[in-house]
Amino acid sequence: MGIIEKIKEIEAEMARTQKNKATEYHLGQLKAKIAKLRTQLLEPPKGSSGGGEGFEVTKFGHGRVALIGFPSVGKSTLLTMLTGTHSEAASYEFTTLTCIPGIIHYNDTKIQLLDLPGIIEGASEGKGRGRQVIAVAKSSDIVLMVLDASKSEGHRQILTKELEAVGLRLNKRPPQIYFKKKKTGGISFNSTLPLTHVDEKLCYQILHEYKIHNAEILFREDATVDDLIDVIEGNRKYMKCIYVYNKIDVVGIDDVDRLARQSNSVVISCNLKLNFDRLLSRMWEEMGLVRVYTKPQGQQPDFTDPVVLSADRGGCTVEDFCNHIHRSLVKDVKYVLVWGTSARHYPQHCGLSHLLQDEDVVQIVKKKEKEEGGRGRFKSHSTAPARISDREKKAPLKT
Repeated sequence: MGIIEKIKEIEAEMARTQKNKATEYHLGQLKAKIAKLRTQLLEPPKGSSGGGEGFEVTKFGHGRVALIGFPSVGKSTLLTMLTGTHSEAASYEFTTLTCIPGIIHYNDTKIQLLDLPGIIEGASEGKGRGRQVIAVAKSSDIVLMVLDASKSEGHRQILTKELEAVGLRLNKRPPQIYFKKKKTGGISFNSTLPLTHVDEKLCYQILHEYKIHNAEILFREDATVDDLIDVIEGNRKYMKCIYVYNKIDVVGIDDVDRLARQSNSVVISCNLKLNFDRLLSRMWEEMGLVRVYTKPQGQQPDFTDPVVLSADRGGCTVEDFCNHIHRSLVKDVKYVLVWGTSARHYPQHCGLSHLLQDEDVVQIVKKKEKEEGGRGRFKSHSTAPARISDREKKAPLKT
């Protein structure tokens, strides 16, 4: 029996099992088994010489956005409209067969937009090059899930389920659970608040399913069984996702209003070029890019080419800004002067741990090189000869 058949068999058993207090331990074990099998499904087969055929796309720009959706929902048209890069669009499905990159120039930054082939139900099991598409999506900063406004709401649930099956968690934050394997000492179970979904016995059973018998686990929030399994697996990626509803020109105004009011949703029309500015501003907001302008000493700031930082790519502190310019710069920094929204007054003297905000201006003041041997009467050595006999004798005073 293959891995996919085993997963389907366990899912059928979970569907048959009634959910109550007596069966929660059994359901927890089944969830752990499914998570283990899905992890095995993502691993390359043993004896293979490489990771298989994928989409080779070099990272470019200050951020990366992936377009994911069913075939023929308008992904290629959206890429062409936003970037100017031609991506073939036609009235039949699976027009795009490989990954096509484009660049969005927005707010003095360059954002790479990837048009991926459409994915279908069962993509997490490898159907229709689904694994390669999802692998590229994992390497992006945010995901744009393109949906057809005229189709049913079930498409959104199917795509979310496919992405969650391969370890992508959309619009969620990592659970506040501390987990560490140990060599000896058994399992130490603690929590800082009352737990309603997980108890000590269930936690022990899930850990034993993974053959973990010595570990330390601490719950800092009322987490579920799925959260605990995600922490034990350790290969989950938490990403931001914007749900983009295309083709709003073919549905009624009431449906457009309902879709636009949903959380993390933007409605657009590629045919009539509607609401692209709102989509770009929402994308910018979710990516959290921070533009920092440099100011040389005694000169005006350079507002043409900003240094772009982000929390996902390194961080937004003064130290990260210095590392972005050059690795050796941090050692020479005495202090920095900051103008902008992160400063309390202009200019503010800041250290390396100061958190920068968008459109700040930074001037770096470097340490002065010390004169060798000190200065004045504090000199560590004189220029006079070492021996008294070698000194120049002064001419006798004239009387």
